[in-house]
Amino acid sequence: MNYSIEIINKMSRVFDKKPTKKPNIINSPERVNLLGKHVDYIVGTLQSATFNKEIYLIFKRNIRTHSIFRVFIAKALLCLLLSTISCHKKNNSAKNNSTNKKIDIPDGMVLIQKGIFYQGAIPDDSFAMQDEQPRHQVFLDSFLIDATEVTNAQFAKFIEETSYITVAERPVDWKELKRQLPNGTQKPPDSLLLPGSLVFKESIDKVIDLVNYSQWWEWRTGANWKHPKGPDSDIIGKEQYPVTHIAYEDALAYCRWAQRELPTEAQWEYAARAGLDNAIFTWGIDAEIIHKYANTFTGIFPNQNTEKDGFKNLAPVKSYPPNKNKLYDMSGNVWEWVSDWYDPMYYNKKNTISYNPQGPSEPSNNNTQKVIKGGSFLCNANYCASYRISARMPSTLDSSSDHKGFRTVINLK
Repeated sequence: MNYSIEIINKMSRVFDKKPTKKPNIINSPERVNLLGKHVDYIVGTLQSATFNKEIYLIFKRNIRTHSIFRVFIAKALLCLLLSTISCHKKNNSAKNNSTNKKIDIPDGMVLIQKGIFYQGAIPDDSFAMQDEQPRHQVFLDSFLIDATEVTNAQFAKFIEETSYITVAERPVDWKELKRQLPNGTQKPPDSLLLPGSLVFKESIDKVIDLVNYSQWWEWRTGANWKHPKGPDSDIIGKEQYPVTHIAYEDALAYCRWAQRELPTEAQWEYAARAGLDNAIFTWGIDAEIIHKYANTFTGIFPNQNTEKDGFKNLAPVKSYPPNKNKLYDMSGNVWEWVSDWYDPMYYNKKNTISYNPQGPSEPSNNNTQKVIKGGSFLCNANYCASYRISARMPSTLDSSSDHKGFRTVINLK
């Protein structure tokens, strides 16, 4: 509605009405009273326009008087009101134009609208770990997120333009490496401390227990993003597979080049949940159909993979249906770095709604670990079941392996 025109028309009908008693048009009590009868209508209209209420209260108080002087004052106030409304509408229009401004969404990204959600494990999740609890409310502003994990092709373009050398391609720092290995592991000869990364063993004969992960992991010299299984492997024909062997600083370097950021844990989880407040997985609560929606370890971990989901190791991005936000592989395939420091007690410190949380301000107990989310092709119900939305794991900053990657976000505020 054009409030200015509506009010002017109403006032015109009042002042143009012929008097029944006195010919004095301006000072006619009948006309002033008649105008007063329309004050409530006018005030209601003005209120709906949302402008300075003090002004219209002055207008209402003065318009009911019989004084010719106050009638003129009322007219002046009315002009001020109309001017105020006009300015208000212009400001609102500018604000709305800014709010409704079309967001330029880069190819391969998805807009996630702002909202409130519950972060953390739902009460019915029997696999939930202590660090996923308690569930707590979070508000997030809108952001853009990659529809898929960053691919080999995308990462190759970054390397081509920057000549960046990943952590896995640099000489090994033993002090950092031994933090990723079981306690008591002896330092190998210096000749073996050549650039490399962790690789899941292709064949495992016998597993004593699921505690000693050196039974299925091995340090392989020459393994990196270009050679995911070692120097004799490559990524030819695998351009649309997620890039792997990515340490935290590698992901940050890519983000700087792409003018993006890593998602916060809250952003990642909100995007993965996609409005399914009481879901355990990105598709719902049915664990029996996981092979239809995610690349995980089907069978008995770590040496009996049935490949029921169609893949033994990595899968190309978009091999499985997306979630309701049109995001792929938010469950399984590769773990994904997020920007939050890992603190197992972080959720216990949340007793009110959080607004755009950035995670702990510092590492927990001086453990320089970041959170990784989503699980990978190695996740299995009898071992970690970390393909669940709320699952979270710590990872040292320089850790890289053939099941760890990332995706990026663009924050809109």
